[in-house]
Order: sequence, then structure tokens, then C-alpha cells
Amino acid sequence: MDISQFESLVVSALEDIKAKDIEVINTTRLTALFERVIIATGDSNRQTRALARNVADKVREAGEQVLSIEGEDSGEWVLVDLGSIVVHVMQPAVRAYYNLEELWAGTPLRAGRPSIVRSA
Repeated sequence: MDISQFESLVVSALEDIKAKDIEVINTTRLTALFERVIIATGDSNRQTRALARNVADKVREAGEQVLSIEGEDSGEWVLVDLGSIVVHVMQPAVRAYYNLEELWAGTPLRAGRPSIVRSA
């Protein structure tokens, strides 16, 4: 599966469980470790865990590998490592505090449903 298809799969899985403020950041010029960072917001511990689980389930169903899931215990910030994509599902206060969008790109690649690709 190419990166754009993989990205669309992850964004769709997040949208299925009503994630908010989904942003995709192209990190290919910033690190060789992964190609995309996807950040999404969930309203509660329960929703962030459900979002992360749905992403992992959909990725496995598509035949791709989930390397690890971190933070499910607290649910305030759950990280799903998919190799070429790292997904951060955060509650609003945690997301505002850490401001990963600024850390990785300054501006998001795109918000919501994938449409165009800009490089960081």
C-alpha cells in the first residue's frame, strides 16, 4: 500500500469514530523514521482509546502492521506507531499544551479528509 492510500485509511478510521481536528503532516524532509504524523482529538479517555483501537483494527484488516500502541492506560494521549505513519490521538487540553503541529511543521499538511499534499 502506498503512503497516500495508507494515510487515507488512517484518516478514514479516525473519522469513523468522530475524531476532531484531524491534521496530517508530511515529515519526509524532517526525519527518515516515518513519513507522516497524524494528529486527532478525542473528547474523552474512552473516545481516544476507541479512536486508537479503530485505527489499529483497520490497519490490521488492510494487511498492514501495527508496531505499537502507547498511552491506552490513561487515554489522555494515545500514540499508534504504524511504521511510516505515527498517529497521536489526544484530548483537547493535552493537544493544546504539546502543540505537536508547531513542533513538526508549523502548519498542517491538511485538515480533515485528505485532498492535497504539501511538503513540510
